[in-house]
Amino acid sequence: MSVHRVALLTAGGFAPCLSAAVGGLTQRYSDLAPDVEIVAYQHGYWGLLRGESVVVTPEARALASRLDGFGGSPIGNSRVKLTNTADLVKRGLVAEGADPLEVAAEQLRRDGVDVLHTIGGDDTNTTAADLAAYLLWHDYELTVVGLPKTIDNDIVPIRQSLGAWTASEQASLFAQNVIGEHRSGPRMLIVHEVMGRGCGWLTAQSAADYRSWLARQEWNPAFGLSRERWDVHAVYIPEIAIDIDAEAERLTRIMDTIGNVNIFLSEGAGVPEIVAEMEEAGEAPPRDPFGHVQLDKVNPGQWFAKQFAARLGAGKTMVQKSGYFSRSAKANQRDLLLIRSMTDYAVQCALSGVAGVIGHDEENGDRLTAIPFPRIDGGKPFDVRQAWFGDMLSDIDQPWSAA
Repeated sequence: MSVHRVALLTAGGFAPCLSAAVGGLTQRYSDLAPDVEIVAYQHGYWGLLRGESVVVTPEARALASRLDGFGGSPIGNSRVKLTNTADLVKRGLVAEGADPLEVAAEQLRRDGVDVLHTIGGDDTNTTAADLAAYLLWHDYELTVVGLPKTIDNDIVPIRQSLGAWTASEQASLFAQNVIGEHRSGPRMLIVHEVMGRGCGWLTAQSAADYRSWLARQEWNPAFGLSRERWDVHAVYIPEIAIDIDAEAERLTRIMDTIGNVNIFLSEGAGVPEIVAEMEEAGEAPPRDPFGHVQLDKVNPGQWFAKQFAARLGAGKTMVQKSGYFSRSAKANQRDLLLIRSMTDYAVQCALSGVAGVIGHDEENGDRLTAIPFPRIDGGKPFDVRQAWFGDMLSDIDQPWSAA
């Protein structure tokens, strides 16, 4: 298969890798196949359905390395699920009675795209595979090569998704300022809500990154500047069952001793309990086009703060969310190295006609490869049995049991 035209799209929520990944793919094509034309669909599948794309000019290709210095996505994202026809009709993206998959596939055909690079999570990449299958069934060959993007780091079977390391580092930075608020009032309760719907990796790693920063600081306890007050006192993630009563007792002892409590909370922790409480009250929890509970609407951080504030006798309570701060950051050096290795391999696969999602395959010796789309799935849980995580929980004296 000869490659004449390549299309790029980024989709889903932001992660600190999108801009650098677009730049990396562009640079690699310019190095290996400068005659291949590159187009970028605007705002992911939204732009594909509307036929909105831009050609990446020679001037843009020459300056592609500048994208490494920015977060967000230069070509735009959106949350569009091609199989949710009712939502797409409501948003005016397809006409009543149209098949969104057919609309998108025919747009790719009209645009003469030979290779589609998707940078997104499991929904983004498996949808792209469906498009390729549709086109092949209609005698049009399209190679889809995806890159794994999610700060949750929960794509099966990929060891490390792009942008997750940076997101945890940024959540730690966010916490360094927010936890500084612990002396803004007596008996202060601070809840740092971290993104992570069903996977606690980001919350756990953010807490570990923060405590690594903490270990490098110097203190002045006589002045009230102590590590104990700045430390993490609880880490709550979806994979661990939380005994609210037992935790309230433990955290009250900490509050009584040092005068404040700091919690790292995954936004997905406690969601089943929150949903059950809403449904019992006759409320329907709001959901997005993918059927997920809209976490920003149900506010897990506020729910946990409410559970603990009175029991701990908190004089002041603060809930702060680091998600948007973290996910829109530029990629750090560790992520840039990972991004570049994956974009280089993605272009190699594309030019050879090899489809799949690029990643280190945990079920194949962590080898960097193009993983077939049927093996890609979301919702990989964080492995709470890892020694570093258990050691951290023991160190902050948090009794826990696997959910």
